Amino acid sequence: MISDLIRWKSISVRKINVMIDVLITVVFFFGMEGVAWFTHKYVMHGLLWNLHEDHHRKNPSSFFEKNDYFFLIFAIPGIAMLGIGTFYEPLHHLFFAGLGITIYGFAYFMVHDIFIHQRFKVLRNTDNFYFRAIRRAHKMHHKHLGKEDGECFGMLWVPFQYFAEALKKKRADA
Repeated sequence: MISDLIRWKSISVRKINVMIDVLITVVFFFGMEGVAWFTHKYVMHGLLWNLHEDHHRKNPSSFFEKNDYFFLIFAIPGIAMLGIGTFYEPLHHLFFAGLGITIYGFAYFMVHDIFIHQRFKVLRNTDNFYFRAIRRAHKMHHKHLGKEDGECFGMLWVPFQYFAEALKKKRADA
């Protein structure tokens, strides 16, 4: 009887720990959209415009941009958290924070560099309303070549009007 109670309690604690770890991962994934928006608006279009400018004024003969340094800048906290959380047990939850950041970075890369900017020629004919909205909002962002007067600084979540336009177009095409 007591052994059953201890086993049940042990299973419950493990389930709670797994739920906490999943929650941490999800919160950091979605939180990164806010970090990315803020950084894009106030750092990339501000203090570090010199690294971001070539993204708005693309050199067609170059595959890489100075803007690509931001991948490293964003990756460092995630990698550090993955490492600390892996090798220092009292802070093991940092692993899941780093995991959320890393998954966001992968999603950002897939949407921004592969889908929108077609740095690799895949996902060209995707006709999903969500991806249409994201692509349209990003086009509106890139219509501004300078660092001022920008709009749509988010990546995975953009103003509602772009989702509404994409749904309207999808229904009209159907």
